[in-house]
Amino acid sequence: MSYPHNTPSVDDMLNMATDDLAQMPIELLAALQGELDHARKQLKAATVRFNAALEVRYATRAAEARRACGKDTGTVRLADSYYTVIADLAKRIDWDQAQLAQIAENIASAGEDPAEFIETTLKVSECKYTALPESWRKGFEPARTVRTGKPKFRLVLGEELR
Repeated sequence: MSYPHNTPSVDDMLNMATDDLAQMPIELLAALQGELDHARKQLKAATVRFNAALEVRYATRAAEARRACGKDTGTVRLADSYYTVIADLAKRIDWDQAQLAQIAENIASAGEDPAEFIETTLKVSECKYTALPESWRKGFEPARTVRTGKPKFRLVLGEELR
């Protein structure tokens, strides 16, 4: 690092104008990126530890409160001194796709509409789409929308351009 004495801290960066930050020497930007990566890792580790501590402290009480309400999942509120602890245990459901397909077939053969009960999502993987012959791809184009994500940039010292 060429400028260790004047590398801005994360706090300094928060108070800088974006244009000023953009005009900094690349060495300072790379150093700041390193500081942000370190801070992100620390925050993630601290958050995991903090959440584990809350689970140790409140999981049993929350489970008992849910049981008292006759439920296994969901949100309960616990009192702790002057605070209310909101304990949420999400319900995650996975459906066996082959079995659902069979159930949909059974519903349809009984003369009912399976769409009343079962949601179907159609999609085409990008890999399979690009492998289609050009004439087929043209037929898919009206149903395809391409969106971009937020741009990301990484600074890597000494890595070859590829």
